[in-house]
Amino acid sequence: MKKLALVLIILFSYSSAKAQDGFESILLADPSDSNKLMQAYFAPAMEGFIYGMNNGWYHTAKVHKTLGFDLTIGLSGAIVPSKREMFSISGLTSINQPSGTATGSTFAGPDTETPMTVTRTLTIGGNSQEVTANFPMPGGIIDDLPLKAVPAPIAQLNIGLPFKIDAMVRFFPETDLGDDGGKAKMLGLGIKKEITDWFGPLDKLPLHVSLLAAFTNMDVTYAIEDGNNGALQTSNASAALELNSYTLQAIASLNFPFINIYGGLGYSSGKSTLEMTGTYQGTYSYGGQTITENLTPPSLKFDASGFKSTIGARISLGPLKIFGDYTLQEYNTISAGIAISIR
Repeated sequence: MKKLALVLIILFSYSSAKAQDGFESILLADPSDSNKLMQAYFAPAMEGFIYGMNNGWYHTAKVHKTLGFDLTIGLSGAIVPSKREMFSISGLTSINQPSGTATGSTFAGPDTETPMTVTRTLTIGGNSQEVTANFPMPGGIIDDLPLKAVPAPIAQLNIGLPFKIDAMVRFFPETDLGDDGGKAKMLGLGIKKEITDWFGPLDKLPLHVSLLAAFTNMDVTYAIEDGNNGALQTSNASAALELNSYTLQAIASLNFPFINIYGGLGYSSGKSTLEMTGTYQGTYSYGGQTITENLTPPSLKFDASGFKSTIGARISLGPLKIFGDYTLQEYNTISAGIAISIR
């Protein structure tokens, strides 16, 4: 599978990565090792996407009047920490690197393949036999992404309700991703409750204070093309990503006629899974002969959580709003966009 397809699964088709041979050859390793390799390779993308999806929910603490609304379009980018660009293969029982080094590139690392040699013990004709296979560990794609950040889309509708409440919806209907058999859909729900009047005389100032809670679910599937990728053959294969993210925040803004200054403190959390299904067969060498072995695809789980603080600004040009902010968290995140607001 091409690396571009991998990016479509993880990044909701928001990447311009180069096409290269795919990651599924990792399955040639012992199942416990292949799970560890895939976990290490994908973790920066999965974690970054969770942090990115939890951003961009607000650009003011002030809520709409009843039935007022705004439509926001933007993008968040979670910057991958440099320490997550490489991973160690030490402790893996079936993997060796011909180069003698003990590291490989993660999704967020340099675009350099790492040659791997697999040595496993399989039962052949009732006897235990040591077999070998070679495969390239894919390099990273982060250099192809703006600011070396994992991108997440923002497409959001806010509607004012009674009792100083805004309802927030992010929605992406099930949509084909190119012509490769991929599909994606997303639903996010949130609520913002303004509590400025809880603080007495503050409601006479341009300061607004609110509480915000939001949840996002995203599902992406991709059909892996049947084929022979070196020592690995695939048929009826597919990959599926499910992501759930949550955020709770206390936010405040100073609202002036032409500019708003806003910020918040809160908590982000999320979980995601990556499932691979289908038939995968590996071809191994032993004693000048070859053997084909059915391989077990992995089921991977990822999670990310932590406290966050945000500072940003919004320019108002009548109903048109332009905003940008920066969030300090494990994966520091930049968000920017435009909104059409009718109060």
